[in-house]
Amino acid sequence: MSVKQWQKCYGEVLDSIGEFDVIDCKACGFKHIIPIPSFEELNEMYKSKYYQKVDNFFNERFLEDKDWYDLVFKDRYDSFEEISGFRGNILDIGCGGGYFLLYGKNRGWTTLGIDPSIQSINHCKSIGLDVIEGFFDENLSKKLANEFDVVHLSEVLEHVSDPENTIFSIKKTLKPGGVICIVVPNDYNPFQISLTKACNFKPWWVAPPHHINYFDFSSLENLLQKVGFTIILKEASFPIDIFLLMGDNYVGNDNLGRICHTKRKTFEKNLALAGLNDLKRNIYKSLANLNLGREIVIYARK
Repeated sequence: MSVKQWQKCYGEVLDSIGEFDVIDCKACGFKHIIPIPSFEELNEMYKSKYYQKVDNFFNERFLEDKDWYDLVFKDRYDSFEEISGFRGNILDIGCGGGYFLLYGKNRGWTTLGIDPSIQSINHCKSIGLDVIEGFFDENLSKKLANEFDVVHLSEVLEHVSDPENTIFSIKKTLKPGGVICIVVPNDYNPFQISLTKACNFKPWWVAPPHHINYFDFSSLENLLQKVGFTIILKEASFPIDIFLLMGDNYVGNDNLGRICHTKRKTFEKNLALAGLNDLKRNIYKSLANLNLGREIVIYARK
């Protein structure tokens, strides 16, 4: 493996796709691509017709999976209320169609969302949500200083050009003792590495320039602590990669991917129906300690 440097960033090259290299950056403390796209390039990309199609796709899939998403959302809000002790103000960065916020609003939370997609913003407004069109940045964080009890960002941090600065800006919007909840893909996890070594899989999770950053539990935890947060809770999501290790190769096969996802939903819904949702969450907490699970879910306090 070679070592590459780009501006202040340097580290071992893990993978290369086109003009981009993924490095294990020693300066940043987490894996990311180089070169990192500029804000202007990202802005153009996320306002493109491609992402309007992504919005439509997600909305369709959400409606198919709504009962399962409600379980996911319930876990998050249960944790917010357990940590905070009350129902307060929440900001969802990258709120998409607003379903997470709508669940919280119906539960008694005061909600605000932000998203760069005008299509998502219009949908949020159509279901009665307060939203801001645009990107979350330092200027907006100043306007929203000390307003929120919780800031939630799911599947966002892997897309931003400067995760440390983003988290620092989020910290400004939180009240003293406020909670940040970050959800990102758990990339380069042991199951994925096993698939590349034993089954000749290419690193399908590497997707530049859409995915800039590639976190594991340790690197995201360290980044939050560097900015001044205290880690409260770490959970994984279901280790969907396990199906690949069992021979169900859903990479590039959406139909098989849906079959595997349905099995995952059925597993989680049946545990909930049996009154064993806490068991599920304890399993996922244990997976987090092993750096397993497809997603990282971390709650931390200001």
